[in-house]
Amino acid sequence: MADVKLKRINKFLSEVGYCSRREADKLIEAGRVTINGIVPEMGTKIAPDDSVAVDGETIKNTNDPFVYLAFNKPVGIVCTTDTSVEKDNIIDFIKYPKRIFPIGRLDKPSEGLILLTDDGDIVNKILRASNNHEKEYIVTVDKPISQTFIQRMEGGIPLADLNKTTKKCKVEKLGTYKFKIILTQGLNRQIRRMCDYLNYEVQTLKRVRIMNIKIDMPVGEYRELTKEEFKELNTLLEDSTKTFLKNNTKKSTR
Repeated sequence: MADVKLKRINKFLSEVGYCSRREADKLIEAGRVTINGIVPEMGTKIAPDDSVAVDGETIKNTNDPFVYLAFNKPVGIVCTTDTSVEKDNIIDFIKYPKRIFPIGRLDKPSEGLILLTDDGDIVNKILRASNNHEKEYIVTVDKPISQTFIQRMEGGIPLADLNKTTKKCKVEKLGTYKFKIILTQGLNRQIRRMCDYLNYEVQTLKRVRIMNIKIDMPVGEYRELTKEEFKELNTLLEDSTKTFLKNNTKKSTR
């Protein structure tokens, strides 16, 4: 008798495009996932003929191509897939016809580029700080920017509650109150907290680039990644952990 190939439930939900593995773990922990009608423990493995459901809805494995979107998030939109909790959530705003979820987060008061997908295996590969993938932001603050401010931001800022110092980064002054910063990590509200440590208050914050993907659409609109972007992104991700991007392109939809 041939061996049955088992896979963890969080990996299954990720691979079928329901959510990321991290989100899947939260669903399992909350008791919202069932396998053959039974609430599983964390780390439970499933067989190909097992029936998996979330909130009573059976999750089917399809062979549809993965979706990769670049979205220009407006201020006020929350990067969550839990549409029952947040009224101004990114999923209801976009209204994409297929279940997708954001790769990482962008604070509610911030705007700019965020990627969305239904390919759960790509998330950690892009977000993991050890992979050193760049994210670029344009920031304005409440008072004139000094050279000391630039140097200290570049050198790393201590975050006492995390007991760590931010990684060295690239900072460039663009105007009296405006600067550009390129990070390779994504701590919660990182730029705002770095500025606050130096007694500066962020007035506006816009992400304009994630790796090779640049923002080029109006606020509130999205598009599919292009073939050229996929090719370069795959090259940048070759040495990263986790999955490899599938080559899948479609026309812009909004």
